[in-house]
Amino acid sequence: MTEMRRSKGSSIRRSLAILAKIAATGRPITPTELNADLDLPRPTIHRLCTMLQNEGYLQRSVDGRGLVAGPKLRGMALDVIAGAGGQRAALHAILEELAQTVGETCNINVPDGNAMRYIDRVEARWPLRLQLPVGTRVPLHCTASGKMFLSSLPRARRKQVIANLVLEQRTPNTISDPDTLESILERIRADGFGDDNEEFLEGMVAVAVPVQDGKGRLIATLAMHGPTQRLTLKAAKAQLPALHRAADKLSRLFRDGAV
Repeated sequence: MTEMRRSKGSSIRRSLAILAKIAATGRPITPTELNADLDLPRPTIHRLCTMLQNEGYLQRSVDGRGLVAGPKLRGMALDVIAGAGGQRAALHAILEELAQTVGETCNINVPDGNAMRYIDRVEARWPLRLQLPVGTRVPLHCTASGKMFLSSLPRARRKQVIANLVLEQRTPNTISDPDTLESILERIRADGFGDDNEEFLEGMVAVAVPVQDGKGRLIATLAMHGPTQRLTLKAAKAQLPALHRAADKLSRLFRDGAV
């Protein structure tokens, strides 16, 4: 019985080490690479990776060569970020303060597979507003937050992701050409903010800035948007300093629970 408990404990620790490595790497990783980094027996690596795939914590990358986070692991990450380590009230307070400052709807979004997902939101106090509730998933290629996320990826990884996206023409302004999108993402990467000039929805403009972890990696985006009857893209960009200040607060909150 004692040996069985030790075996289970060892398997759990090794499985957690595999998940931690894949989460930290930020790209598809092969069992061979895992074996080299974790120094575990090859049969053990393959057995645990197969188990984690079967349980939905890992899945094969698009090209089938490596392993990436599966739906269960991504779901756990979303739950952790949405809860902000038990600091949900503080997270929402930051969002409310920003919405009051800029006078428009503000939201926090996280990458979720081939989309961005709204995890918190504060509506503008105007009769005219656009309803996109918490939990909504929006495309990567035509939203300010989605393009901000894509621009943060290493170039080779970004090309691979774009190649597997459906670049749906949502409005006349939607960028559906991969090369044009690539050049715009390079500009966004340099500028440090994403924008949406009626590319997702006609009559809506938006800007987004990154929320980063302690290693400078994008873990979420902070965005504001509004209808063109009231808000121009130029006016939205004028609020970027306020968004960056709020994003810094969120980064500290996600990192260590301090605002």
